[in-house]
Amino acid sequence: MITIVGAGIGGLTLASVLHRNGIPAVVYDADLSAASRPQGGMLDIHEDTGQAALRAAGLLEAFGKLTLEHGDAMRILDKTGAVRLAHDGNGLRPEIDRGALRNLLLSSLPPGLVRWNARVTGISREEGGFKLSFADGSVALAKILIGADGAWSKVRPLVSEASPFYSGISFVELRYLDADRKHPKAAALVGKGLMFALSDERGIFGHREPNNELCVYAALKVPADWSRQTISRDLLHRHFHGWHADFHEVLANSDGDLLPRSIWILPEGHSWPRTAGVTLLGDAAHLMSPFAGEGANLAMIDGADLAMAIVAHPDDFERAFAGYEATMFPRAREAAAESAAGLELAFEPNAPQAMLDFFTPKG
Repeated sequence: MITIVGAGIGGLTLASVLHRNGIPAVVYDADLSAASRPQGGMLDIHEDTGQAALRAAGLLEAFGKLTLEHGDAMRILDKTGAVRLAHDGNGLRPEIDRGALRNLLLSSLPPGLVRWNARVTGISREEGGFKLSFADGSVALAKILIGADGAWSKVRPLVSEASPFYSGISFVELRYLDADRKHPKAAALVGKGLMFALSDERGIFGHREPNNELCVYAALKVPADWSRQTISRDLLHRHFHGWHADFHEVLANSDGDLLPRSIWILPEGHSWPRTAGVTLLGDAAHLMSPFAGEGANLAMIDGADLAMAIVAHPDDFERAFAGYEATMFPRAREAAAESAAGLELAFEPNAPQAMLDFFTPKG
C-alpha cells in the first residue's frame, strides 16, 4: 500500500493513475471533506504537462468538457488603463476551475481511498517504514510514503532541510459575482480570459471564471509581514495612487472579504539525495511563484510520472523513485527559473514593457 499525504491536484493525479493501473494507495488530507473550502481560481493546463497527466489518468476527454471557452484570451494594460496587447488565445492552454479539476480527479477514485479530516501533525521513521501522527490523536503506519502536501509539507523534512522563503511579493484577492451585471467595469477590464495591468513595480491581475465570476489580485512588493495587518480598501487605494480611476473602482467594489496571500518559494533547483521509502511531488518538492503558470501543471505531471515509474517497477520502489526524481529535478529547476524570470518581468520599473517584449514575436 502506497501512502500519499495531500489530496491536492498532484496527490490526486498520482492516486488516479495508480488506481487505473491496479496499484493500491491511500490518501490522507487535512480538509474536513472534498467540499469544505474553496479551491482557488482558474488554472491553464499545458499540453506537455497537465494535459499529458490527465491523459495518463484517462481523464483528458472529460477535462475538455469542463474548460472555460476563451479562458486563455489575454490582455496587458498599463496604469492608465490603455490596452497594450490583446489576443483571443489559441486553445493550447485551456483554462479550468481548480475545484472542477479536483472534483474530476476525485471522481476517478473509489470511495474511501481519500481519508478526509486527517491532518498530519508529525512523521517519524520507524523500522520498515514511517509512523504518521494525526491531529485527532490517531496514528498510521506507511511503508512507502509520498509527500504531496504543499508548501509547508510535513513530509519534506524527511528528505531535505529546505524551507520556503518569502518571494517579496504579496497578493490581495478580490472576487466579483454576477460580474457583467453588477461589476461591468471590472468585467470590461478583465475581458474574456486573463488580464495583467502592470506599472510602478506593482500589478492588478484578473481572470474570468465560470458562472460570470471574476477573480482579481492586487500584487505588491511589500515586506513579508505586510499581510498580517488588516487589509483595507483604503490601503489598496494608497498603494495604487496614480492609477486610472477604473482600477480604483475595481478595488472599491468587490464582493466579500479581501484575502491577503503572500507568495513563498523554495530555493531554485531544490533537490535531495535518494532517501529510502519516501519522495515528494508538486509544491512540497518545488514551490515557486505563479509567474510562469507552472505550479499545478508540474504537480500533475509529477504525479503521473511517479505513478508510471511505480507501474514500471512495482517490486522496486527505490528504482522507481530514483527514475522519477532524475526526471523531475531538472524539469522543476527549469520551471523555477522561468517563474523567477516571469516575476522580474512583471515587477520591473518599466513594466509592462518587458512583458510586452516577451509576448511580441521576434523578427
